[in-house]
Amino acid sequence: MTRNTSFYYSFLVLPKAERQAITAVFDVCRAIDDAVDLEAEPSRAQAALDGWRAEVARIFGGVVPETPQGRALQPFVTRFNLPRVQFEALIDGVGMDATPMRFQTFEELEPYCHRVASSVGLMCAEIFGYQDPQVKRYATDLGVALQLTNILRDVAVDYRRGKLYLPIEDLARAGCAEDDVRREVERAGGGVQSAAVKAALRNHAARAHESFARARAALPTTDARRFIAAEIMHGVYFDLLRRIEDRDYDVFSQLVRVSRPAQAVIAARTWWRLR
Repeated sequence: MTRNTSFYYSFLVLPKAERQAITAVFDVCRAIDDAVDLEAEPSRAQAALDGWRAEVARIFGGVVPETPQGRALQPFVTRFNLPRVQFEALIDGVGMDATPMRFQTFEELEPYCHRVASSVGLMCAEIFGYQDPQVKRYATDLGVALQLTNILRDVAVDYRRGKLYLPIEDLARAGCAEDDVRREVERAGGGVQSAAVKAALRNHAARAHESFARARAALPTTDARRFIAAEIMHGVYFDLLRRIEDRDYDVFSQLVRVSRPAQAVIAARTWWRLR
């Protein structure tokens, strides 16, 4: 895990053993994600994911893993009761990215968010530890919020790769067609010209806000201090969402980011609030 991740500052607040475990989890998750992102040929991407299914079986089956990421993760499986089912869910979700696809409704998109994002939150919850099982609801909702924010930020990047994660039904409700999104991507500058595209992005942002609010409401006060790292992630991504809104939803001119200094400030404020 390097400084080039939005989660860097959240991991700094963890005790050493938890930080090592989280880093091992994220390195495996990144490798699984890269199996698709770095492979243009769908059949080879699926073969790589099949290899990770076998590697997860080795990690959790007590067999020596074949990858450095797997070998780093295996010692933490029993110590932190890591959920194998969530690693398998992540592979299923990443597999959905292997070929360009469209989601017709949010009801189709939400399970994808659970697989590629909430699954990681549920892995982390076991490492942080908790008393109230309501924490799992928090991790699930926060994962959806983070993924919806990612989708909003990456509309142009994803579309250039043949992918569109904004549900077709949501676009239609805003009077927006996929061609409207394509034209904004091709223009790539000067603000969002289409009122329909802007309305669709605004509605998507509102849905992300709802997920952030549900996550905040679901975090048990008894476990809040254990989840400082997760709440830093919450704060960084919420700030990213607000920056997109402040740009009037222009996610086409450039990739909207939260700077490293801004992330550090968010981390410090979150730590102070929950210390």
